[in-house]
Amino acid sequence: MQQGDFMARALELAARGRGRTSPNPMVGAVVVKDGHIVGEGFHERAGAAHAEVAALKGAGELARGADLYVNLEPCSHHGRTPPCVEAIIKAGIRKVYASMTDPNPLVAGRGIARLRDAGVEVEVGLGAEEAAKLNEVFIKYITTGFPFITMKTAMSLDGKIATRTGDARWISGAASRRLVHQLRDEVDAIMVGSGTVCADNPRLTTRLAEGGRDPIRVIIDSQRRVPPTANVFGPGRVILATTKADPPLPPHVEMILFPGPKVDLVGLAKALAAREITSVLLEGGAGLNWAAIQAGIVDKVMFFLAPLIIGGESAPTPVGGLGVDQLRDAQPLYDLKVSRVEEDILVEGYLKEGRCCSQDLLKKSAT
Repeated sequence: MQQGDFMARALELAARGRGRTSPNPMVGAVVVKDGHIVGEGFHERAGAAHAEVAALKGAGELARGADLYVNLEPCSHHGRTPPCVEAIIKAGIRKVYASMTDPNPLVAGRGIARLRDAGVEVEVGLGAEEAAKLNEVFIKYITTGFPFITMKTAMSLDGKIATRTGDARWISGAASRRLVHQLRDEVDAIMVGSGTVCADNPRLTTRLAEGGRDPIRVIIDSQRRVPPTANVFGPGRVILATTKADPPLPPHVEMILFPGPKVDLVGLAKALAAREITSVLLEGGAGLNWAAIQAGIVDKVMFFLAPLIIGGESAPTPVGGLGVDQLRDAQPLYDLKVSRVEEDILVEGYLKEGRCCSQDLLKKSAT
């Protein structure tokens, strides 16, 4: 195996923590001695052992004089767990290969400096692109103080999300719906507007054959249109963003109150990040989707296109609002990806160049 193979394994391990490590990044680590893996681990969840510590524990005494491959700079500060750099130094690791520096201001090169000061050789940059992509949510959150927001919608080939009578079940196929539930299982929160709740009365839960974790439900209801009996107010954590304090809410529902007349979407995004909500799946209607794009809080879009033609001038589309006057003002997508999900087509793209801040961060990373 080559160096790239060992880092690829570290990245593969890191991905096992997807949806479970927030607000921490996904990290995998591999200990290599004489060309063979002697220990490996990954960060399973926030508060659990970090990947480096798990890998060193697996290697035991074989870690002395070995190399460590990790997709993110080892931490040097006390958080929920002790700093990883001290464990690496104590274990006698010879060299550390890190894909990228940690964008967390509490680390940001300090881990690398501590290792080098202790005589550990450090090389940064192996697998950097893949590492930045893997942790794009964490990078956005830790460098900007805002969550990474993905807007998801399903529509027909002629751009309709429902018929003129409001019938929307189901536009996308079963495979696409399963993928959406996998996304719900991986994000911290799901966001919808009052129009969607009043029209569909959704539960916004994760329904996978193997179970899954329900995201926090964030309901934007400026005028308190959603009835207290709505399914979204069922068991689990719920956040209601509104401009009206009354009537009272159930004890498990948190209210974020704005002065009005509408909920400030930028302020809401920042408030969610302050609650350590790092990723949000926006499943809004036309009005909320447009407002979110206009507010600049959407990072990525996922459009599921079903092989259907619905028609109807009054049938709703996924993005409403006033729209732009000139095509030159239309929102472009970057890093475009098009794939098949059985009979549907999935179009994914970012609303900013360089996947938000990932590419800028890589330019700053030490090599």
